[in-house]
Amino acid sequence: MALWSGRFSKGADQLAAQFTASIDYDKRLYAHDIQGSIAHVTMLAKAGIIPKADATAIVRELRSIRQRIEAGTFKFRAELEDIHMNIEAALIEKLGDTGARVHTGRSRNDQVNTDVRLYLRDECDAIGALLAELQRAFVSLARANQDLILPGLTHLQNAQPVLLAHHLLAYVEMFDRDRDRLVDCQRRLNRCPLGAGALAGSTLPLDREFVARKLGFDGALRNSMDAVSDRDFIIEFLADLSIVAVHSSRLAEDLVLWVSQRFKYVELDDAFCTGSSLMPQKKNPDIAELVRGKAGRVVGSLVGLLTVVKGLPLTYNRDLQEDKEGLFDAIDTVKLTLALLAPMLRTATFNRQVMEDAASDPALMATDLAEWLVKQGVPFRQAHHQVGRFVAWCGQRKLALDQVTLEQMRETVPLAKAEALGLFNARRSVNARTTLGGTAPEQVAKQLKFWETRLRSKTPKPRRA
Repeated sequence: MALWSGRFSKGADQLAAQFTASIDYDKRLYAHDIQGSIAHVTMLAKAGIIPKADATAIVRELRSIRQRIEAGTFKFRAELEDIHMNIEAALIEKLGDTGARVHTGRSRNDQVNTDVRLYLRDECDAIGALLAELQRAFVSLARANQDLILPGLTHLQNAQPVLLAHHLLAYVEMFDRDRDRLVDCQRRLNRCPLGAGALAGSTLPLDREFVARKLGFDGALRNSMDAVSDRDFIIEFLADLSIVAVHSSRLAEDLVLWVSQRFKYVELDDAFCTGSSLMPQKKNPDIAELVRGKAGRVVGSLVGLLTVVKGLPLTYNRDLQEDKEGLFDAIDTVKLTLALLAPMLRTATFNRQVMEDAASDPALMATDLAEWLVKQGVPFRQAHHQVGRFVAWCGQRKLALDQVTLEQMRETVPLAKAEALGLFNARRSVNARTTLGGTAPEQVAKQLKFWETRLRSKTPKPRRA
């Protein structure tokens, strides 16, 4: 029988009980639920609300329950609905009325919100560490291929030559912002709801600030109705994970393109590819494709929870039980994605000749000619127009930009000089882009040094247990 059954004349319909049970997925909160309960009963004893001997017995048994869960000997019961009731029922079964004191001064409404905050606080650290390891993989790959040139793309068309290291370090920047977002999210969610009760607080002399300190929170949430009813901290966390997943997906798309026969820029290790059930010759980038596909799954979890919460009146509604399955799935998906991407990058090998040949197309240096004209005093818009006409002139005659004579160039670029004919060199073009954050080797070397130093010092630190 449910622990809340006193008001009811009969048990729940079997399908209704199955429909409302969440133990299959929320049992992963067991450690945080026990952590919160230990802090809560310690406070109850300190405040004189329950006998100290009872609190000692409850804490001892809670630790025993944790050991049994981790040993796989604890029997979860679906009829008890969730992790909170399973643990409380086990306490009562062992300790009788002493165990029944554990829920004094709290509701499952504030209890579950505390559990999830504790859980996400740890997950912010864990995902931050995975992001840092992925960043290190990027930096290592960039260092190993520091001088390799490839075409940078816009609109999926060759645009300008860039260093591969510069391209890789762009992702390091993205994933660093992802880490910062998680740190910021962690700071905001690190407030304790416990003691808010169902919605209105308690008539008992609860010391909520003591519990908050005991659990490593930065303080107690100020408003009891807000404490039990909002899930904005989960929404924020899922938004952060969605951005991580989108950044991962963009990387995956680069890899899928680069391994294709159209590009042939990179070879992924066999450990991160699969074959075809029909075509023996195939080596497919399935891991990268699934990284790309699973981003939609993570974004779906965010949209799902936004949709659940959007129409809920204050305060708690059972709809909020639906905050967890998508959350847990998003966490598992992102963690596995990040754990796979780092070794996949570290074992990738690049086809230097193919990449540099593609970057050597003189059309990629058209902007260099326009900027050379600017240095001669030509307004940029006029320079752009002249070079555009020059590109069209060459295209009509099926000539590469570096195959024309000075006289031919002057038909569309009147101020052209002999030195303009030497602009169509990818290495020269890359070397010339020395502005802050540019792709010139000296700038990329600074970026590499910055990230190697930062990733040595900016190691995520685990929070207090």
